[in-house]
Amino acid sequence: MMELGIGMFGDLQIDSKTGRIQAPQERIKQILKEIQLMDQVGVDFFGMGEHHRPDYAVAAPEIVLAAAAAVTEQIKLSSAVSVLSSADPVKLYQDFATVDLISNGRAEIMAGRGSFIESFPLFGYNLQDYSALFEEKLDLLLRLNSSATINWTGKHRPSLVNQTLYPRPVNNKMPIWIAVGGTTESVIRAGKLGLPVMFAIIGGSPINFRPLFEIYQQAYQDNGHDMNDFQVGVHMHSFFGQDSKAVADWYYPFYSEQMDRIGSTRGWPPYQRTQFDYGRSPHGHLIVGDVNESVEKILQIHEIFGLTRFSAHMDVGSPDHDKMMRAIELYGTKIIPQVKAALNK
Repeated sequence: MMELGIGMFGDLQIDSKTGRIQAPQERIKQILKEIQLMDQVGVDFFGMGEHHRPDYAVAAPEIVLAAAAAVTEQIKLSSAVSVLSSADPVKLYQDFATVDLISNGRAEIMAGRGSFIESFPLFGYNLQDYSALFEEKLDLLLRLNSSATINWTGKHRPSLVNQTLYPRPVNNKMPIWIAVGGTTESVIRAGKLGLPVMFAIIGGSPINFRPLFEIYQQAYQDNGHDMNDFQVGVHMHSFFGQDSKAVADWYYPFYSEQMDRIGSTRGWPPYQRTQFDYGRSPHGHLIVGDVNESVEKILQIHEIFGLTRFSAHMDVGSPDHDKMMRAIELYGTKIIPQVKAALNK
């Protein structure tokens, strides 16, 4: 059965006229209320992003997840992602093991390279080591998950000699996912290691990602991993409302302004309504619309990729908290039950 969850980056709302940025403490309080609602309406998992920029509220997902763990009962709690390349895997693992204990075994780590680079100079890492850092730190993180006592030597971190890591998670290990964009190298690595993968489909046509899914599955099988344990998911920009046109028209300014803020640093042309409308079409990457449209498109994506997990990234541009709460309620009470009922037929 496919799990359906929600991912957030903790975007701060920015007034387009005045440039005023929402206070981070206000947004974090809203996020915790939103996670509580997710838990109440049956959302399967929640993922919190890590960013080190003025337009995002959350630099330490594990702290927000620990707060959420104390006020929820069922929902799985994950990073989305932890920027592993600029983190210390030992401290990261301890932090998430603590979240796991608070939540009674609901914590997960989603490791990735991150979509921004601010954390590298902030924590004293060289961007020239971008790939080597991730590969080495992933190796250490997986070793920490498989054994309490560690002997390990690497290039970018001091060695560990007969060190014992505490605390351990509830079940002595936690699920570790890998988040990937569009690089073949990343999906082959994950397949070789037998790790579940979350694909970020945040532009273009989802069908274009199918070759990467096939490469990942082939690498997973070729390296002797049990297909009964195979897990794969997608992360897609989403927002839900009662009326398709009304929610699209309302949400578009939030989305386009955030795309332009990010695009201004990356040389993208101004975001256009035609891009948004294509994204919402059956061929595009956006799931923005009413319940029936959203159910149909999630099922379409499931059919293309054979998913075990779907993540709706719902706070791009930081839409109003009251609208977020309504969208979460629709997702949990209407969309998720209909998707699962269709998959059970």
